[in-house]
Amino acid sequence: MKVMVSYPPLKGAGTPTLGQNRQFQWFHNPSFIYPMVPASAATLLKEKGYDVLYNDCIAENMSFEEYEKLLISEKPDLIAMETKTPVVKQHWELEKRIKAILPETKTVIMGDHVTAFPEETMKNSGFDYVITGGDFDFLLLSIADFISGKGALESGIWHRDSGDIKNTGAFDLKHDLNSLPFIDRDLTKWNLYGEKFFKYKPYTYTMAGRDCPWGKCIFCSWTGLFPKFRTRSSESLLAEIDMLVKKYGIREVFDDTGTFPRGLWLKKFCEGMIERDYKMSLLANFRFDYMDPNIAPLMKKAGFRLMKFGLESANQKTLDILQKGTKVEDIEKGCRIAKESGIGVHLTIMVGYPWETEADASRTLEMAKKLLDKGLADMLQATVVTAYPGTPLYDMAVENDWLRFEPGDWEKFDMREPVFKTPDMTPEQVVAKCNAIYRAFMTPRFIARQIVSIRSIDDMSFLFKAAKAVTGHIMDFMKIRK
Repeated sequence: MKVMVSYPPLKGAGTPTLGQNRQFQWFHNPSFIYPMVPASAATLLKEKGYDVLYNDCIAENMSFEEYEKLLISEKPDLIAMETKTPVVKQHWELEKRIKAILPETKTVIMGDHVTAFPEETMKNSGFDYVITGGDFDFLLLSIADFISGKGALESGIWHRDSGDIKNTGAFDLKHDLNSLPFIDRDLTKWNLYGEKFFKYKPYTYTMAGRDCPWGKCIFCSWTGLFPKFRTRSSESLLAEIDMLVKKYGIREVFDDTGTFPRGLWLKKFCEGMIERDYKMSLLANFRFDYMDPNIAPLMKKAGFRLMKFGLESANQKTLDILQKGTKVEDIEKGCRIAKESGIGVHLTIMVGYPWETEADASRTLEMAKKLLDKGLADMLQATVVTAYPGTPLYDMAVENDWLRFEPGDWEKFDMREPVFKTPDMTPEQVVAKCNAIYRAFMTPRFIARQIVSIRSIDDMSFLFKAAKAVTGHIMDFMKIRK
C-alpha cells in the first residue's frame, strides 16, 4: 500500500502557518515549523513496511496543478492531511478534487479542529477517516493496517461503514513515545523547515514530549489533542541529537514540545549534553515559573541559547482567566533568571481578549517595552487571541456572546481580524495594538545592544533575519478583512 502524508496547496492572504502550529495565521514573510507528528507518522508507516510519500506543497510552494500531476503519477492508496479551523472548509473541497482525480484513494484528516468537531467533517466532506487526538502517527498506522486487513481500528477514529458514519470511541493517549523510530529526516524533507529565531546552520527540530505538563491554558488548541502529558526519555532525545549531529552536522535544535520537561528529566538531559560537549545550541518552549536559578546555569552549560515563554498578558485577571498558573511577577523574575544565566528570552504576547480594555492592552505593551529595553528579553511575537473550537475559551466565547462571527464561519478565525468583541477597542485598534507591540523592538537602547552584540557572521545574519521577520509581521497586521 502506498501512503501519502500531505499538505496540499491552500489559497489565502499570504502563506498559511499550518503544520505543527498551535495557532493559524497568513504570513507575508513565511517560515515553516517542522510538522513533527505527521513526520513521525510517515516514518512509522515506512518502518512498518508501507510505501510512503511525504509532500508539503505549502513549504515547497507547489501549485494545485503540480500537486495534481504528483497524485496522478504516484497514485497513493491513502492520503492523510492535517487541518486547522480557518482552512478546514478548503480541505473539504480539496478532498473532493482529490477523489475526482483518484476515486479509489482513501482519505484521512487530522488536527485540533476535527478533534473538536469530527462529525462536522464527516457530514460536510467525503473524507473516509477522521483522526481525533494528537497521536496522528499511531492512529494513521492503525488505519493503514485496517485497510490492509491487519487489524481493527484503534479508538479515536471516525470512519464510514456501508454509508453510515461510525466511530471507535474516544481517543486514548496510551501509546509509548519511546517506541517510535527517530524521524526519517530525508523522507520528510527536513531542510524545508526553520523559523526566524534560528541562528546557526544547519538546524532542525525535535519533540521530546506531547505536549505540556501544565496543560490547562484555556486558549491552547493543543490541550484537546494532548490532554495527558507524555515524554520520551531523556536518553532517547540525547540519542536522537547524537544522530542529528553525526549524520547531518546539526548545530542548533529547537525542541517544539509545548513546554520542555523539567525536574530530574531536565537535569539528566543537561548532564548528557555537557558530557557530549557538542558545542551546539538548544532552544525550547518553557514557563516563567519553571525557570529555576539552581538549574538555569546547568541549562546554559548544556547549550541552551534561547527559551520561548508565553507572556500572554501583563494583567493578572487575564492570566487567571486563561488558567496560566503564573503571576505577573513571575514574568520578570523568570526573564531575569534566564538572562543572568546567559540564556536568551523570546516572549509571546496576545491582544484582543474580550474582557481587556485598551488600558489593559497598553499595560502589556509597556511591560514588553520595559523587558526589551532593560535587556531582560531578546525577541517577541504578538498575535491576536483566537478562540479555536475544542478549547474552553471557545466554549466561553459562545456562552458569553463574545464572538464577532457565527460559529461555522471558520475562515474568519485566521487572525486577519479579531474574532472577539472587546470592551472599548475597535477591531482596527486591536490590530494596531498588536503592531505597536512588534514596534516595541525599536528603542535606541535595544537597537544599540543588538549592534554591540554582533560577534560573527552568524550574529549579523540572525539580526537581519529578525528585522525582516518583524517587518513581515507588521505587514501581516497592516490591513484587516473588510
